[in-house]
Amino acid sequence: MLDAIETRIPPPLVMLVCGLLAWCTTHHASNSPTHSAWLTIPAMVIGPTGLALNLLPKLQFKRAGTTVNPLTPGRASQLVTQGVYAYTRNPMYLGQTCLLLSWCLWLQHALAPLSVVMFMAYITRFQILPEERMLAQKFPAEFALLCQRTRRWL
Repeated sequence: MLDAIETRIPPPLVMLVCGLLAWCTTHHASNSPTHSAWLTIPAMVIGPTGLALNLLPKLQFKRAGTTVNPLTPGRASQLVTQGVYAYTRNPMYLGQTCLLLSWCLWLQHALAPLSVVMFMAYITRFQILPEERMLAQKFPAEFALLCQRTRRWL
C-alpha cells in the first residue's frame, strides 16, 4: 500500500509541509522559543548553501539533457556523476534538507528539528530508495560504481 505513494509527492512539497509542521509546533508548544544569534547565524549560512545545493544540480541535469522531475525518475536518460554528485548522490534532497534545517534554526525551538528528521526519513523511503532501484536497473554498472564512491546523503 505504501508503495503506491513512492515518487508521487514532489519533494519540495514534502519540505514545505515539514516546514509548516515545524512552525505550527513552535507556535503551539508550551515553552516559548529562545532567541539567539548562535542559532540565527548558522541559519543564515545553511539556508543559502541549501539553495545552491538545490539549484546547481538542476543545471547539471539540464546540461546532461536528462529529466529533473522527481515524479518521473524512469525518464532519466543519463546518470549524472560529476560536480556535486561526486560528493553526494542526492544533492537536491540534501539542499532541501539544509533549507528546512535553516528554517528550523531560524524558528529557534527545540522541537523544530524533528521536522528535518521526518523529511529525511520520508524522502529516503519514498523518493530516494525508489529512484535508486530504477537507476540500478537502468544504469547497472555506472550506478554500482557511483554507490561505491559516493554516499547517499553526505
